[in-house]
Amino acid sequence: MNRRNFITATSGYALAALGLPDPDSITRRTRAAGSGSVRVGVGEVAAVRQMVKSLGDSASELGGGHARHLAVRYLTQDVAPWLKGRFTEVVGRELFGATSQLVHLAGWMAQDEGDTPELRGLAQGYYAHAFRLAAEAGDAELSATALRGLTVQCIELGLRAEAVQLGEACVEQGRHVGNSRAIAYYESTLANAAAQDDDRRTATWHLAASEAAIGRPSAVGGESWAAHYSPGRWAHDSGMVLSRLGDLDAAEEQLRLALDIHGLDRRRTRAIVLADLGTVRLRQGDLDGALATWSDFADCADGVRSVKVRAALRDMRVRLRRYPGSVEAQALRERAAQVEAPM
Repeated sequence: MNRRNFITATSGYALAALGLPDPDSITRRTRAAGSGSVRVGVGEVAAVRQMVKSLGDSASELGGGHARHLAVRYLTQDVAPWLKGRFTEVVGRELFGATSQLVHLAGWMAQDEGDTPELRGLAQGYYAHAFRLAAEAGDAELSATALRGLTVQCIELGLRAEAVQLGEACVEQGRHVGNSRAIAYYESTLANAAAQDDDRRTATWHLAASEAAIGRPSAVGGESWAAHYSPGRWAHDSGMVLSRLGDLDAAEEQLRLALDIHGLDRRRTRAIVLADLGTVRLRQGDLDGALATWSDFADCADGVRSVKVRAALRDMRVRLRRYPGSVEAQALRERAAQVEAPM
């Protein structure tokens, strides 16, 4: 499938995902399961959640290119038979919710692993299936989080109208979620989509809503990645929205806050923020600041298997071609080439 056909398919399939769920399916399954089906209880649900955490921690640190096959194998060989097993309705909903997280993780890993039609298609399919599983489990937070995955994929593909539409659906789905960090996650995603669509008014409004939400204590906890959206990640997202809107000084401030105050200890995440901060500083005319930041980025990027990190390395190398007279710039270009080569 070429890129144009993929974009067309993405538009239709991603938006069609909103109509997939069957909220009564779990009730029917609990009544129809045969005596020969495997029995599933809270232990199996806990196992899925633990695997999601372990694999998710590894991917967040080292990139989606690490261990995706392990997530898929666990999903197809271990979890799939449980979904067809015997369980109570309560356990069934928890199992479907936990599986939604695992499927979403597989989608994120595929999206972060590479920018090929095959991997883009896999990610899209996983996100849509994660949405269906979450909706069937009756979990609005996980449903909204899956829609967020589809939204981000559309943003990265440049599908501006589809990204805004999915972002609006994400915010609407998560409107009544009790976890304020999750709400901030969804609002910042819509702000990013609107900024890409050159809609300053909508982007600014939802960025403010996201900022208000990230500062509020949560009424309840949550299971999805959205529930663990940190102030550091919010500062990064805020910085990128502001950068898209052309407010480079405010963008730099938010990106520095993400790094200096909120930490961002995940190596992949920190590498991406450093790459973005270097670009903002270069756009401000601060070559020395950009070089210092990008040098730290190259340190973080070494060994991370992520399409976003690879793209940032290539982008940095291209931008530094404009400075053939700078020994430091050319040395960093060569270093970036060495970091990128093994990936």
